[in-house]
Amino acid sequence: MENLDEKNMKALVSLLSDDDTEILEHVEKQILMLGGTLIPYLESEWENTFNPIVQKRIEDLIHTLQFSQLKIRLNTWKESENRDLLEGLWMVATYQYPDLEIEKLQTELDQLYYDVWVEIKMNDDFDFDKIKAFNNAFFNKLKFTANTKNFHSINNSMINLVLESRKGNPISLCVIYMMIAQKLKMPVFGVNLPNLFILTYKIESTQFYINAFNKGLIFTKEDISNYVSHLNLKDNDMFYEPCNNLDIIRRVLRNMMVSFDKTGNQERLEEVRLLLESLRDETDSGF
Repeated sequence: MENLDEKNMKALVSLLSDDDTEILEHVEKQILMLGGTLIPYLESEWENTFNPIVQKRIEDLIHTLQFSQLKIRLNTWKESENRDLLEGLWMVATYQYPDLEIEKLQTELDQLYYDVWVEIKMNDDFDFDKIKAFNNAFFNKLKFTANTKNFHSINNSMINLVLESRKGNPISLCVIYMMIAQKLKMPVFGVNLPNLFILTYKIESTQFYINAFNKGLIFTKEDISNYVSHLNLKDNDMFYEPCNNLDIIRRVLRNMMVSFDKTGNQERLEEVRLLLESLRDETDSGF
């Protein structure tokens, strides 16, 4: 079965219309064993059939194959040396939008970078003033804003949709803000606070914090200490220091689980839980 030619692949997929349960189970098993190479033939068969039962069988198989590919890609990303953030966010978005191309996201981010650069390139100030200029460009000119009306929407975890709508949750706004800022050589990093993802501007002599969900509000380490105390949590260095890209992707997946839980989609929730489990290690804080 591993060496099927195109003709035999098409023939195998066409058997999904068979009403014999035993034959159908055998065919589905063989398709899943062959993996993602069958997806084009499944898509072709879906387009050429008007039987809703067969279409549903094909849709389920395509999703299973794509999900399997996503798990492999995410695991490869986790084991990679650089763990590129945009690549990780793109992979997460392909869970809902499997045909999404990372090049499209990169082009959109490059344009946003240019739009911000135009606004602040003449500003030679540092630290607070530079962030204020960035905030003006990001929130006032580019119109990025908090999606408070649909805070738990799955769309807030899909970077392609956040780039399109300019609305997101704390972490999606933060990661876009951060990727643009870092491209501008600004020392802006993510911070994994409980219940709220924020940013920090950190150099050797200066550190302060930025809340991208609140139009780039600038605050201090003391403000974070008060926040943690209010939550009755034990103080932890991780609440003040930059987190890594793996932490960010894990947090995005947790947000997705909450979104699916809110809508009662337990099947999708369990799939995202499996993705999260594949990225867990001893460094996972659980936030």
